[in-house]
Amino acid sequence: MSLEQWSVGGRGFGSIFIFLLMAGEIYTTSAFLGISGWMYGKGGAAFYNIMMLNYVIAYWLTPKIWGYGKKHKLLSQSDFFEKAYKSKALGMLVAVVGLAALIPYLIIQLKGLGIIVSEASYGAIDPKITIWIGTIAMIVYVMVSGIHGSAWTAVIKDFLILGVVLFLGIYLPFHYYGGIQPMWEAIEVANPGFLSLPDSGLSASWYVSTMMLTSLGFYMWPHTFVATFSAKSGNALRKNAIMLPIYALFILFVLFAGAAAILQVPNLSGGNVDLALFKISTQTFNPVIVGFIGAAGLLTAIVPGSLILMSAATLFAKNILKPLRPQTTDQQIGIIARYTVPVVALIALYFTFSGGGAITLLFLMGYGLVTQFAPAVVFSFFKKNPFTVQGVFAGIIVGVAIVGWQAATSTNLSKLFPSWPSYLQDINIGFLALGVNIFVSLTVSAFTRKGIVMNDESSNESAVESIS
Repeated sequence: MSLEQWSVGGRGFGSIFIFLLMAGEIYTTSAFLGISGWMYGKGGAAFYNIMMLNYVIAYWLTPKIWGYGKKHKLLSQSDFFEKAYKSKALGMLVAVVGLAALIPYLIIQLKGLGIIVSEASYGAIDPKITIWIGTIAMIVYVMVSGIHGSAWTAVIKDFLILGVVLFLGIYLPFHYYGGIQPMWEAIEVANPGFLSLPDSGLSASWYVSTMMLTSLGFYMWPHTFVATFSAKSGNALRKNAIMLPIYALFILFVLFAGAAAILQVPNLSGGNVDLALFKISTQTFNPVIVGFIGAAGLLTAIVPGSLILMSAATLFAKNILKPLRPQTTDQQIGIIARYTVPVVALIALYFTFSGGGAITLLFLMGYGLVTQFAPAVVFSFFKKNPFTVQGVFAGIIVGVAIVGWQAATSTNLSKLFPSWPSYLQDINIGFLALGVNIFVSLTVSAFTRKGIVMNDESSNESAVESIS
């Protein structure tokens, strides 16, 4: 199997497979455990997960990315940057940042894997053993089948997860409270204001900036680029952008399940809030149903986990190793990519076992990193790109440095600028980093104007129109 077949399925996936691969990005362990956990621990702030702006962006953007990828036979996100800005060094930078963002995202899947099996087995199975077994299974089927294995597994996973989410989101509120509205009323009586946004902290400005950040970053993940490249046509991606919002609305039922646990499974705190969905499930249902829920949850870890492993391995082999050793043939790159899969998995395993925060916090940190790519991708489709390669370099480095510094120090704007009003202090640091990224990119580009990227007749947009 060639690298193109292994990583992007020969660009032959139609609307259904593209839908399933993209849908896999919605229902990960972050959705299954993290969103229900945030509903349990943070209340109204968890509703930021119901976002639709990303699909509006996808309708316009993903066919253009696909068309450019098809025209130039691109296999990874870094290939896109290298080609659009004519810089191998920029491609390497994007690959390194992409890997840095993918590792915490893979950790999320592995942590979720351990939690799901341990809870579904009532603690009989050690989470570490589960994580090892699940990781080995992912390694084997990714190395053997590539993206084809992920796509076919996604078929089973999506039907199963929809059934489980609907069942839990309807049954639990009615079983414990007599309905969904009575559930909200009971929570409000027991904990007034918990379902609203607070005046500071997770306030309205945090909510809006976080929604903007995740919407802009939704299609900036390296493995989402790979899924985009695997489409058969631009129209398949447009249809996907139309259908996915309906599918994403089912996240509401995950929120209902997390909310049902608030009064029924008290005293979960810290990272244990991620257990809320399974704690209420194990105290409500018999082991057969819990096992069924566990099977659905298991697939929410395996499908995105396999795509992440494959994307990370491709980024390393093709966009980091290849520029350093240009004499390496494409066939050798394909082999190296496959054998990089277990190496990436072992790195993620190390960090999974050595700690890590709650699932949603890891998820938002990864988003903060990949969203720094968004301005350069969008402007690359402009007839006159205002960014130069130097500007893109500087902007991404500054944006990533801000996100990395915040993640390492847990500092926020309220500590740095205590005199600022709360609506400024609460802005998501990733969104702020994106603003600084754009400012720096434009400023540096202004001083390196001779190198400005001028799209000619073979511009990205015209390439898309002619191909799709």
